[in-house]
Amino acid sequence: MTIWLGINPPVLASQSRARQALLTAAGLNPEIDPADIDERAVQKAAGITEPGEIAALLAREKALAVSRRRPDRFVIGADQTLALGTRAFNKPSGLMQAAEQLAALAGQTHELHSAVAVTQNGEVRFSTVSTARMTMRPLSGSEIEAYLREAGPLVISSVGAYQLEGLGVHLFDRIEGDHFTILGLPLLPLLAFLRRHALLSV
Repeated sequence: MTIWLGINPPVLASQSRARQALLTAAGLNPEIDPADIDERAVQKAAGITEPGEIAALLAREKALAVSRRRPDRFVIGADQTLALGTRAFNKPSGLMQAAEQLAALAGQTHELHSAVAVTQNGEVRFSTVSTARMTMRPLSGSEIEAYLREAGPLVISSVGAYQLEGLGVHLFDRIEGDHFTILGLPLLPLLAFLRRHALLSV
């Protein structure tokens, strides 16, 4: 089942299973071609520190990197950043760092900034950022340990060391924001853009 009207399927410049699942469930059935960029180097070269701007920059750069080798194709890039006040978080390097991050986030409200960009022929056609506010419940050291033990190595694949669509939901008291934004892809504005350009049948 696909509702995509383009000549060729869209290309997702990401290896994120969550983003792939969202686009597939929405009927886009993207081809997967992960961008290979040095995110920290790109961020440093741009000289920006605001988390939402960083997410937007990286989403654009990922899409552009793939667009240059996939001419004429619509390429979707995405990125997500997490900020607790002025402190930015990256994907944890291992379970020990994941535990440290969860301890810092416990009992606090942090922000997830999710960005998406669409490119074609090396040009940005669309870009937007959406933000969700996430309030994590207070967590004891033993609760964090139990969560990491049950969730396993998958926690290091996402910023914040949790997947809300899985066991990560147990960590939260309150969530304010769009479900798709939390999963790392502002899907509704992306679909609206594609619809405006007659690329979707629905």
